[in-house]
Amino acid sequence: MHTITLDRYDLALLDALQRDGTATNAALGETGHLSASQICRRLQRLADTGIIAGHAALLDQAAIGLGVTAFASVVLEQHGQVQSDAFENAASAMPEVMECFSVSGDADYLLRIVAPDLQAFSELMMKRVLRLPGVAHIKTNIALQRVKQTHVLPLDHIAQPSRPRQQNRYAGDQEGSSNSS
Repeated sequence: MHTITLDRYDLALLDALQRDGTATNAALGETGHLSASQICRRLQRLADTGIIAGHAALLDQAAIGLGVTAFASVVLEQHGQVQSDAFENAASAMPEVMECFSVSGDADYLLRIVAPDLQAFSELMMKRVLRLPGVAHIKTNIALQRVKQTHVLPLDHIAQPSRPRQQNRYAGDQEGSSNSS
């Protein structure tokens, strides 16, 4: 694993880009006092290193008719690589499963599931989710109200690390560094 050096310009750029993915390089440059060409080079480097994982439009779930969000804690009958792989592949193939996490604690997996309404959610659970490979039992919680949802990751820990990082290194305000392009 190699070290990725980020400076204050990179952090400002990443923060601004998370908040408005359609911002032009010129607009992004204004927030960090960099030229559009410098922004372009930085964005390319951040994408090449994997820090920028991709670009997507964020859709309003309710506006497109997906009124139900549920969280399902899944326990498998048996534990092993074959069972886990079978479950993970099947869950990943379901478009209604927005996220699937392998977790510690009482469950083996936590799923975030969306559906148009409770009837559709019930059908989905009974006919598909409960029949996923290796499922012993599932406990679901239906979201009543979204209090907070964000896609903006916090970045303060990079500039002010409390312990050494293996992947990211903050360059601070070093002027003239090779990463200030």
